[in-house]
Amino acid sequence: MPKLTKRIVEALPIEAKDYFVWDSQIAGFGVRVMPSGARTYQAQYRKGGRTRRVSIGRHGKITVDEAHKLAKEIMGDVAKGENPAEEIAQHRRAPTVAALCERFFDSHVKERCKPSTQGEYRRAIDLFINPALGSFKVVDVERKDIADLHHKFRDKPYQANRTLGVLSKMFNLAEIWGLRPDGSNPCRHVPKYREVKRERFLSQHELQRLGQVLAEVERNGTETPFVVAAFRLLILTGCRLGEIQTLKWEYITPHGMELPDSKTGARRIPLPQAARDVLAALPRTPGNPYVIEGKLERKYATDLQHPWRRIRDQARLSDVRIHDLRHTYASNAVSSGMPIQMVGRLLGHTQLQTTMRYAHLADDPVRQAAEKNAEMLGNALNVTENDARKFRVVS
Repeated sequence: MPKLTKRIVEALPIEAKDYFVWDSQIAGFGVRVMPSGARTYQAQYRKGGRTRRVSIGRHGKITVDEAHKLAKEIMGDVAKGENPAEEIAQHRRAPTVAALCERFFDSHVKERCKPSTQGEYRRAIDLFINPALGSFKVVDVERKDIADLHHKFRDKPYQANRTLGVLSKMFNLAEIWGLRPDGSNPCRHVPKYREVKRERFLSQHELQRLGQVLAEVERNGTETPFVVAAFRLLILTGCRLGEIQTLKWEYITPHGMELPDSKTGARRIPLPQAARDVLAALPRTPGNPYVIEGKLERKYATDLQHPWRRIRDQARLSDVRIHDLRHTYASNAVSSGMPIQMVGRLLGHTQLQTTMRYAHLADDPVRQAAEKNAEMLGNALNVTENDARKFRVVS
């Protein structure tokens, strides 16, 4: 067995079958010559009564000296009781991030999340996670990989943070499923971007314009009565869009809307008389259980975004989203003096912190009351600007 050198390796003849030539200095280090002419450096050892072999690298991509050094490291690991070949085989069998995404979606998201949340998770996986990390082995993903992906979407802080949240949950489950060591979630300590919550409330004047347009499109038939009713109900109840879209007649009771399921679970939503009047005016199609009927038989209206864009443009409210109708309901309730806890119950919030975004609006009636009170006290004191000026001169 010669000492392997560049000249010797390159001079080895090509034969019909592959064969090995072993180095004279490092036991178990050799080169494998393939019928194709490819030459790969190998490290061979015995473990558990079996011969194991590790491919170090292809000649030309690494040098003989580099292969010597790597072979020594491998044999050193073997001497410590490790099994490099098995570790490499396990790594090859290890799932990719793309495979983890599918398991996460099938085993967790589909079973535990509502359809709207499933759609958000699917979007994050397909558009952001898989293109960047899908080919990575789960065990190889490092914090810098997550940080790079998060930073890539820094101009969209909300989306960047939602994607980070999906990844964090996914890698927590990877630990539970034994795909990564405990406490190795690479999303830890990756700071989220600051999100500026968008608060858009319709003023009384804007609400009047919107009401006029809704009446007009209902009268001329450019929008269906179900579309018009949907937006009126959103304004009058503060419901989420999905709660109104999928509302069934059987949910309407003398106590209100009894929703068996919502974003926060089953809940009862009060139905004021104005909302009941909207419902009473709607036609009902036999066999269709939904209040907001769609174009397809026995279905609800799945697209309210396009009608909303047409309506808001006519009302000169081009920056108003459908969800802002819910914000408007909440802002009016708080501004009228309703306790913040009661507003949270009306909106179906499970945490007071969610409702507290409207808390500053409660200052408006307080300021108005203070102004009115001070005006009354000032009149009683009969303090005028001239009186005040005289008082300053005398003092």
